Amino acid sequence: MTFQIEGFDLARFVRDTLAEDLGEGLPGGGRDVTSESVIPAGARFSGVMDTRDAIVVAGLPIAAAFFHALDPEMEVEVLAEEGARVPGGTDLMRLSGKARAMLTAERSALNTVQHLSGIATMTRAYVDAMGDADCVLLDTRKTIPGLRHLEKYATRMGGAQNHRLGLWDAAMIKDNHVLVAGGVAEAVRRAREAEVATIICEVDRLDQIEPALEAGAHHLLLDNMDPATLREAVAIVAGRVPTEASGGIDLTTIAAKAATGVDYVSVGRLTQSAPAADIGLDFTPL
Repeated sequence: MTFQIEGFDLARFVRDTLAEDLGEGLPGGGRDVTSESVIPAGARFSGVMDTRDAIVVAGLPIAAAFFHALDPEMEVEVLAEEGARVPGGTDLMRLSGKARAMLTAERSALNTVQHLSGIATMTRAYVDAMGDADCVLLDTRKTIPGLRHLEKYATRMGGAQNHRLGLWDAAMIKDNHVLVAGGVAEAVRRAREAEVATIICEVDRLDQIEPALEAGAHHLLLDNMDPATLREAVAIVAGRVPTEASGGIDLTTIAAKAATGVDYVSVGRLTQSAPAADIGLDFTPL
């Protein structure tokens, strides 16, 4: 089955990433000078990509696309499923094909899998830390420009759900919007008058809840509230709209906040701060 992420152009991503690494358009660019000067044109390699860390896997089909872009006949065997939790020492992919193509694509492929698997792995750690709470983990828009679709894909592989994808698919009324509008009720009212389908309103005080709800908010983001305040906020909302805890959430605090009765907990560091997974690729001449 062809790998697809809605809104993401895999062929363009591969093409642009390789072009960047090869220096296309720059004086003297457009080539891998090391592989061309050191590796004979007809040389062939086999290779094994493996993880040194225990990880949640994400990005292997994208890595395969890099290799196939430079050697369409390269044999690529993906050995782990996306979203699978695997121990350190696990082989993820086997390759066989043109040595130059393999070496040229290596870094782009590894960077992608390391980054996405790092995000998926951190996401799974947060899901696990939530324990048995009846609550869903959400990601945020704190993504690297140009990589949002990939990074949000990786959080899904780790067990989270995606929050809004961008500025277009939901209104997110935050403190600066409230400041300009003159209050949460007025801000929400303006969004309703504009016929925005989904209106998320951030509140950081309990006295903002009723005005936001009365004005027609569809979802409340409860910002930087401690667990006791979150419980009180959930009681005030009383199930009228979904509630989301956000701010000040890490692996040491997420369980307590998730247990307050909120429907969602959102964590920006899933995409903002996840360390790359330690994944390598070793080659053998054929």
